[in-house]
Amino acid sequence: MNKRYVVGLGEVLWDVLPDGKKLGGAPANFAYHAGQFGLDTLAVSALGKDALADETIAALDERGLKYLLPRVDYPTGTVQVTLTVDGIPTYEIKENVAWDNIPYTPELAEIASNCRAVCFGSLAQRNVTSWATIRQFLDNTPTDCLKVFDINLRQQFYTKDVIEESLKRCNILKINDEELVIIKRMYGYDDLDMRGICEKILADYQLKMLVLTCGTNGSYVFAPGLTSFQETPKVKVADTVGAGDSFTGSFCASILNGKSLEEAHRKAVAVSAFVCTQNGAMPKYPVDLLKE
Repeated sequence: MNKRYVVGLGEVLWDVLPDGKKLGGAPANFAYHAGQFGLDTLAVSALGKDALADETIAALDERGLKYLLPRVDYPTGTVQVTLTVDGIPTYEIKENVAWDNIPYTPELAEIASNCRAVCFGSLAQRNVTSWATIRQFLDNTPTDCLKVFDINLRQQFYTKDVIEESLKRCNILKINDEELVIIKRMYGYDDLDMRGICEKILADYQLKMLVLTCGTNGSYVFAPGLTSFQETPKVKVADTVGAGDSFTGSFCASILNGKSLEEAHRKAVAVSAFVCTQNGAMPKYPVDLLKE
């Protein structure tokens, strides 16, 4: 294998909404956005042997996103989204689906050994098969690989063990302010403020960086001896689907393209603000957004 891929590893699924379905899954979103900056990216998951799998392939092909999506004997993943009378969504993430059962194949092993960067989360580790595949992949990446743990806590689908083992295997943590509150309680960091928690995690797990997003209250990147803060731009929001993944993907791409931490942070903020003005998680970028 000549190429060194930037990989989004984990769930690929369809959000089934009252007005139709939309392709989702943080790893594919990450790969799409990192790929906008000239990197060779790959979405890695699993699909069923069903019509929804064919639709997934067609949707990714339409976006020009490369993938490794073996077919397994489980249905392609879906999330049932229902709305209350006030329009507030609730989610039912279907279990025992294809992305819960990602196999560790020789092809995936080769990708791991040549991986330049990988982004993974906690959700795809809820089932033992994908959990084992993700750990094996991470353990077989080169020493210079960027391993981004986008913690992505969803409903009850995480445990302290999954978080702990993921922190040990990553070198960049991406977390939001709501997830940080959960970690604070889980690890007993009651006497620490937000910055203190981030700095302790950074030091305890010897991370290269910790990225903290706080919605409209801005975002931070912590590194040993360095902190970057960026305000969140005020934009007309169409929807926020995929905004966090676009932040992670563009930040990682900028770092890989040799930009400084502060430059990468500024680009990530600009990209995620743009994505919020568009419908869907994978919009086409305007030319000026791709300029250095």
